[in-house]
Amino acid sequence: MPHIELGNDLPGIVSLFAFRPETAGPLNELAEVLLRGPSALSRGERELIAARVSHLNSCRFCTNSHAAFAAAQLDDGMPLVDQVRTDPATAPVSDKLKALLTLADAVQGGGLQVTDQHIKTARTAGATDTEIHDTVLIAAAFCMYNRYVDGLATTAPDHPAAYTEMADHITAHGYRNAVPLKP
Repeated sequence: MPHIELGNDLPGIVSLFAFRPETAGPLNELAEVLLRGPSALSRGERELIAARVSHLNSCRFCTNSHAAFAAAQLDDGMPLVDQVRTDPATAPVSDKLKALLTLADAVQGGGLQVTDQHIKTARTAGATDTEIHDTVLIAAAFCMYNRYVDGLATTAPDHPAAYTEMADHITAHGYRNAVPLKP
């Protein structure tokens, strides 16, 4: 049960956006730019970073939703997402993505956990400065989103189909039109 009366029965961040639509716009815009805007990283790869950070933060709603969003946009679907969530070092992804996931893990632990070695490893694996920047910002933003969702004790659906439905909507319409502004 949420810590505050949200006036709706929507799940996770969706309920918070309906409660305060004036904050929904900027937060959805940030997600749109980071996860769907122009990038050398695919949308699925960026969603994978969001799912991994959310998993490390134990945010059930964000982990499940962004895992579904990643799976919907990656050829190997949920089996790959599950592997990355639990052990990215052995997942069948590029060395560049492994290095960026390691970088995201460091950011999740705290900004000062990022070392010159993380950056060097990512660059050696082929990551550009923009990809490094975006990975750090995705990881940092998802720490914020996760804390927002869990700090107000929002609800999370128990059924995977709910996340699949959200994934269908996000992949088709993006984050700018992600949530109803009225319950």
